[in-house]
Amino acid sequence: MKKNLLFCILASLAISSYAQSDSRELDNVVVTGTRNETDVRHLPFTVNVIDRKTLTEKEQTNILPTLMEQVPGLMITSRAMMGYGVSGGAAGGINLRGITGGTGQILVLIDGHPQYQGIYSHPISDSYQTMIAERVEVLRGPASMLYGSNAMGGVINIVTRQMKTNGVHTHVNLGAGSWGTIQAEASNILRQGRFFSNVAAQYNRSDNHRPRMGFEQYGGFAKVGYDISDHWLVYADANITHFNASHPGTEDSPLYDADQWITRGAVSAALENNYERTSGGLSVYSNFGSHKIDDGTNNPAKPTQRYFRSKDNLAGVSLYQSARLFEGNRITLGFDWQHIYGNAWYISKATGEEMATQNKQSGKSHRNEVAGYVDFRQDIINWLTVDAGLRVDHHSVTGTELIPQVGIVVRPMQTGELKAMVSKGFRNPSMKDLYLYPPSNEELEPERIMNYELSWRHRISDFNYGVNIFYLKGDNMIQTVNKKNVNTGEIENCGGELEAAYRINTHWSLNTNHSFLHMKNKIIGAPEYKGFIGANCNYGKWNAIVGLQYLGGLYTEVGKDETKENVCLLNATIGYALNRYIRFWVRGENLLAQNYEINKGYPMPRATFMGGVNLKF
Repeated sequence: MKKNLLFCILASLAISSYAQSDSRELDNVVVTGTRNETDVRHLPFTVNVIDRKTLTEKEQTNILPTLMEQVPGLMITSRAMMGYGVSGGAAGGINLRGITGGTGQILVLIDGHPQYQGIYSHPISDSYQTMIAERVEVLRGPASMLYGSNAMGGVINIVTRQMKTNGVHTHVNLGAGSWGTIQAEASNILRQGRFFSNVAAQYNRSDNHRPRMGFEQYGGFAKVGYDISDHWLVYADANITHFNASHPGTEDSPLYDADQWITRGAVSAALENNYERTSGGLSVYSNFGSHKIDDGTNNPAKPTQRYFRSKDNLAGVSLYQSARLFEGNRITLGFDWQHIYGNAWYISKATGEEMATQNKQSGKSHRNEVAGYVDFRQDIINWLTVDAGLRVDHHSVTGTELIPQVGIVVRPMQTGELKAMVSKGFRNPSMKDLYLYPPSNEELEPERIMNYELSWRHRISDFNYGVNIFYLKGDNMIQTVNKKNVNTGEIENCGGELEAAYRINTHWSLNTNHSFLHMKNKIIGAPEYKGFIGANCNYGKWNAIVGLQYLGGLYTEVGKDETKENVCLLNATIGYALNRYIRFWVRGENLLAQNYEINKGYPMPRATFMGGVNLKF
C-alpha cells in the first residue's frame, strides 16, 4: 500500500508540471446548512460547492463521479462503466466519513427537497443527472436539525439551473465509446422578463464490460417559474428517470435474467420571498417510484417464476421563514411534514397475477413525520459568530426525537475562519426495516449519531486551503441478529480531511483533497485513505484536465474474510473548441489499466474511452 501511495504522489507531481485546473475556490454564498442564502464564512458547517463548470468539464452525465473526486471523505461505489442499478449487488452507495447512504444515512436533495426511496429509504444514484445542476453543495456531517431523518451523515443538495438575464441558451452533448456506451443530452434554459424555464432530456446506454450487464436510461427535467415581483418568486418543476439494468452476479456466482425496470420521479412547487430583513418559502413536493425486478437465477435452465414489484411515494410540505431582528442576527423558524407510503408484492411471470408477499401488512404500509425547528445565529462581534438550533421531530411509529446542534465561527483575519461544531444526526427505520421480509421489527427505534468537528479555512490570493478533524459516535444502528432487525449496532469513526486549490496563472491551476478515516467497526465501501489531485491547462482552443485518485484500505468485505483494495486511478479529458458553438472532447478513465474491485466480486473495467461533441447556441 505504501509503495502504491508513493507512486501515486510522484505521478501526481509529474502530471502537475504539465497541466493544472482552474481554481476551485468555493463560492461564499450557500443555501445548504441554512434555509436562506448565507455567507459560508459565517456558518459552522463544512460545505463544498461544486460549480457547473467543474460538473461539466469532464463530460460526466451523472454528478456522483465528479463529487467523488472533488469532496474529501466522499466515496461512491461502482461496478461498471455506466449505471449503478438497484437491488442485490447494486452500486451507487454513497459513503461519507464511513456513514453509508446505502441504508439511507446520507440525504440527497434537489432544490432542498428530499430525494429517496420510500420503502427502502436509500437514494437512487442513477437519478442524479448533471444536466439539471447549476451547482452541488455537499455538507459533510450531520444536518438532521434542518433536514430531519436520513441527513445523519451529510447532505448533497443539487441546485437546479436558472437564467438570471434575458436570453435563450441551448446545449447538446453527444458521446460514444468503449463497450457500446452512448451518452446524449440536450437542454434549453430561457428567461424572458419575469418568466424563466429550464427543459432537459437525456439518453444513456452501455453494454458494459461483462456479459448480461447492459444498462439503458431515459431522463427528463422541466422547470418553469415567474418572478411575481422583486421580492416574490413562484416555480414548479418535474424530474423523471427510467432505466433498464441487468445484474450479472459475481464472477464466482453469475446470474441469468436478473433484470431491473426502474422509474423514479419527483414533482414540486414553491413560493419564495426575499426581503432585506426577512426571507422564506413554502414548498410542496412528491417523489414517486415504480420498480419491477427479476432476481435472476444461477441456472439458466430454471428461470424464476415471479417478478418483485414495488411502488412508493414520499409527499411533503416544507415551510420556513428567517428574519434579521437586529444587527448581525438571523433566526429561522421552520416546519416540515412528510407522508411516506408504499406497496411491495410479487407477480407471476406466467399470469401477471399478484402472488403472496413476505410483508407483514400485505405489502402496504405508511409513515407520517412532522417536525418544527428553530435556528439562531448571531454575530457577537465582527470576528465571532455563534449558531444554535433545535428540531423536534415526531414520527408516527418511533415517536418524538430531539435534535440539537451548536457551533461557533472565529474569524481572526478577513481571509480565514476557525469553526467548531457539535451536531446530532438520526435516521428513522425504513418501511423495509419495520415491515418487509421476515427480519422486520415494528419495535425499532431511530438510529442516532453525535458528531464533533473542528475546521480551519484560509484564502491567500490565488491559493486557498482547508483542514478539519472530526469524531463521530453512533448507536442504535439497525442490524439483523438471529434473523431479526434490532438496534444493536455502533459506529465510532474519527479522521481528518485536507483540501487546497491554487491558480498559478491564467493557463494553469491545481486542486487537491485528501481524507483519512479510522473506523472502530469497519464497513464496506469506505476507504481508510482517499486522495485526489486534479490539474487543468487552458491554452487557446485547447483544454486538458487530468485527475489522479488513490483509494487505500477500501473495504470490499468485512468480518472474518476481511478484504481491502488499494488502487491508483488516472483519468483525463481533452477538449478542443472549434469555435464558440462546437467543442470536441475525448475522455479516458483508469488509464493505468488497474485491476480492482469496489463491489466484491464485480471487477471494474480496465482502461475505457469516450469521445464526443458539445454544441452550444
